[in-house]
Amino acid sequence: MDLSIIIINFNTRELTLNCIRSVKKSVLEGIYEVIIVDNASSDNSVPFIQAEFGAEITLIANTDNKGFSKANNQGMGMARGRYILLLNSDTIVQPDTLQTMLQFMDANPKIGAAGCKVVLPDGSLDKACRRGFPTPSASFYYAFGLSKLFPNNPRFNQYQLGYLDPDQDYPVDCLVGAFMMVRKEAIDQVGMLDEDFFMYGEDIDWCYRIKEAGWQIHYYPYTQITHYKGASSRRKPFKIIYEFHRAMVLFHKKHFSKKYPALVNGLVYTGIVVKLGLSLLMNRFGSVR
Repeated sequence: MDLSIIIINFNTRELTLNCIRSVKKSVLEGIYEVIIVDNASSDNSVPFIQAEFGAEITLIANTDNKGFSKANNQGMGMARGRYILLLNSDTIVQPDTLQTMLQFMDANPKIGAAGCKVVLPDGSLDKACRRGFPTPSASFYYAFGLSKLFPNNPRFNQYQLGYLDPDQDYPVDCLVGAFMMVRKEAIDQVGMLDEDFFMYGEDIDWCYRIKEAGWQIHYYPYTQITHYKGASSRRKPFKIIYEFHRAMVLFHKKHFSKKYPALVNGLVYTGIVVKLGLSLLMNRFGSVR
């Protein structure tokens, strides 16, 4: 088995069906499998997916919402591929995407994980598809808008890497969990996703561990997918906003807190709490995109 594609579904029935359909249209020389993990959807996703794809896929139907990390780990536990692809349910892959990325990974054995170009429905870049790690300085420059004021300055664009050409390939710190192809040997070495992260931050944490183990992370934009990001709702449930900010705390505490003095750590945690409060207020009045 060359590739195991893992897709998590939670009340995104039509998006998931379209995603699987796009995978099935792939022009791929290798052998692949599709593993769908449903997190107790209430929109009849499971019978619809079963009815259309049946034995063509492996379907795990959870009785409760286990979150993104745990559900992906369930899929990885069954995966047989040389590579594991985390693929969001709200994405559409191009016919050449899987083959292009497989060939790239096979040709570069030192690369532990790679991602393609990810674009939004309007054709703009999903900036999360190639990022630097959210160090305190990178987070500060991003949060206070310095990265937008000085888009071509590497110092102020450590996180979103806006100074780099999105149409060129290069090593990066981290990719986005919407499309991340990971070598099985790297997973065997560093472990699967950290289940302390419920639905955000697990991709950055995974990339951090993969890089720490000596593997390269690479952005390869010569094929692309479309990411229907935030397509489900304008106003976000409290849990989504809370988990997004909780992931920031978890990541900093796990990887950076011992590297910085108490004052810096305190400022980071205070900043996250303030940002959480502002996000809740903006969401309450319908201002969140």
